[in-house]
Amino acid sequence: MDAKFGSLFETIGNFFTGGEQIPWCDRDVIAGCEREVAEAANGDSEERKNESIMRLSWALVHSRQKEDIQRGIAMLETSLGNDKSPLHQREKLYLLAVGYYRSNDYGRSRQLVEQCLEIAPDWRQALSLKKIVEDRIAKDGVIGIGITATAVGLIVGGIATALARRS
Repeated sequence: MDAKFGSLFETIGNFFTGGEQIPWCDRDVIAGCEREVAEAANGDSEERKNESIMRLSWALVHSRQKEDIQRGIAMLETSLGNDKSPLHQREKLYLLAVGYYRSNDYGRSRQLVEQCLEIAPDWRQALSLKKIVEDRIAKDGVIGIGITATAVGLIVGGIATALARRS
């Protein structure tokens, strides 16, 4: 019985907090990745440059700062067409989906994660992100319905009160 209550409270807590399992990235990690990109630009191989840019993109879309997330999205969108490797495309689509999720653009995030799953249908990270995004979309729908119902209730209550006073 206690396990059921614990599970219930965890579910309720996850509903209000989001319960997401996407990691966050600190500013110092981003700064380290930026240094790595700058160093790689000074004559390193193209592969090393691309790897350091991907690490920076990962760090940016996992940041808590909206401007970092937007910068990561811009970097990934710019580089998306430059790489024909399905593995790299999958990674970039996934990171873009994370970035859009963190930017609260859940529809675009879902669209990108579905593209990612077209490339790799069994990729657990993408499947997990898809569930997180769909749960968030459903949660926002429930909250929206609740707000609408409350507003309608207040309006009807106000009208009923005004009519009762007239009588």
